[in-house]
Amino acid sequence: SLPIASMGRLPPFSDDPFPKHFRPDFEADADRLPVKTFSAPSQPILTKPMHITGTFLDEITHDIPSQNWGQREWARDFDAMKAMGIDTVILIRAGYRDQCVFDSEVLAAHRHMRPAYIDLLQVFLDEAARCGMSFWFGTYDSGQYWINGQAEQEVVLNQAFTEEVIRKYGDHPAWGGWYVSHEIATYDEGVMHVYESLANHLRQLKPLPILISPYIKGVMQFGSEAISLGNHIREWKSVFERLEGVVDIVAFQDGNVPLDELPDYLAANAELASAHGLTTWSNVESFERGHPIKFLPLDYRKMRYKMESAASAGVDKLITFEFSHFMSPNSMYGGAHGLYRQLMEWKHESA
Repeated sequence: SLPIASMGRLPPFSDDPFPKHFRPDFEADADRLPVKTFSAPSQPILTKPMHITGTFLDEITHDIPSQNWGQREWARDFDAMKAMGIDTVILIRAGYRDQCVFDSEVLAAHRHMRPAYIDLLQVFLDEAARCGMSFWFGTYDSGQYWINGQAEQEVVLNQAFTEEVIRKYGDHPAWGGWYVSHEIATYDEGVMHVYESLANHLRQLKPLPILISPYIKGVMQFGSEAISLGNHIREWKSVFERLEGVVDIVAFQDGNVPLDELPDYLAANAELASAHGLTTWSNVESFERGHPIKFLPLDYRKMRYKMESAASAGVDKLITFEFSHFMSPNSMYGGAHGLYRQLMEWKHESA
């Protein structure tokens, strides 16, 4: 256990919104690494339909608008999730920079934090228990250390923070798993240290399965800096070699590649993960990346295609980012109401 006082040795946060990223150069070794061809169909093979059974909870609203919900609004939305068949809710991060879902003494001792006002962690745990759902806790993202090559500082801060969380909320019956919120698209030695160190610490605090949700460095977000499927496979072969036995579940975000390329990536990801003992879920993004406005609900036809493609690739579960903004009948976006209705109609038709 790390006392709060020992955190004074961590360097101060920077307000730089564009921190420097780093990773090893795999391109130089590309000719020495075998590339396996994954032959997934461009059209999904129609199996028994899989439906969304999990969602992230975006409490900080880092890059999407706040809906300004309190306990009453969240309770109504959990009811809508349950009606759709959602049994798993994942807190995408318990805090980011100077925000947290509760008033953390650990974080406040380290840096200036804004008041939480509402203890959303307690709300989410209680609502999950009421609705018979499994709650997965997402770690703190400093927005600083881990993306600037200071992985150990990120680990130390999260170790103390998660100890505080377990002291305050660890006996709640809704606990179902851990989510390490630090996302990567390619191999990163510093983040490997974060994953390995945090996973070991989290299991000691509460022996529950551990989930990560990485993204693909595809053209939908990275344009000319995107990497090919072959290079994606090389990178993730190296990642999974390190994470075997460390992380239990991987749920790749699916929105960064064009739809006609998605089945190949889904098949490759599932096969790579399985080869290293990881369970594969698919994070079926329910927001639109192709529009100039960030972000709007996804077209139902695209959503269903992605769900069917993931089912064809053999994933074990479909989760989404995220229900409350982009798929809920209670959302601030009218398009989310329509997406919910159409997905519910499809669910009933295929029952």
